[in-house]
Amino acid sequence: MTIRAVVFDVGETLVDETRIWSDWADWLGVPRLTFLAVVGAMIERTTDHRDPIRLFRPGIDVGAEQRLWREAGQPVDVVAADLYPDAVPALRAALDAGYRVGIAANQPSRIESLFLDMGLPLDFVAASESWGLHKPDPGFFARIVSELGLPAAEIAYVGDRLDNDVEPAAAAGMAAIFIRRGPWGWIQAGRSDPPQAAATIDGLGELPAVLAALG
Repeated sequence: MTIRAVVFDVGETLVDETRIWSDWADWLGVPRLTFLAVVGAMIERTTDHRDPIRLFRPGIDVGAEQRLWREAGQPVDVVAADLYPDAVPALRAALDAGYRVGIAANQPSRIESLFLDMGLPLDFVAASESWGLHKPDPGFFARIVSELGLPAAEIAYVGDRLDNDVEPAAAAGMAAIFIRRGPWGWIQAGRSDPPQAAATIDGLGELPAVLAALG
């Protein structure tokens, strides 16, 4: 079937999370290299992404701590400067090529405004908090199909994680496109190409040719 829509994950697909993790290290008073090494080790164990924070400060209330960040004038949420340089060009390229475009990811609802304020004619921008569904729940991908009103086989989903993106998107019948960047992408796949992925890319600049080939 022809690919008619492309839906993007957020973290390490459109957004570079380096600044966010580094800010956590600084806030906790932990050397950045140490903190990031622990993040990598815990990804290998497939634990909750907040576990590195809890390791250094057991019993921490992450939400309350983020409120303290805001009171201190420190950015808690993703900002435009955190976007990968190829993120907005990729969204525009997909739209210009005639694809319907959406964004759906495991994120707090607050992140939706970052993309809605870009003024791009996106079909939808959805955070898991807003939907009440979190990847890899099959219901999350069923909701994408419902939002677009297309057969799953006509939808490409782009993400950096095998467990949350590639595997469940492929199981839902979508064309899963694996982007190899960020800690999850490298730790979960390394240099191998996941067999569940319809295609593997190292940057979003490769996406237009991949989508055309899949079509």
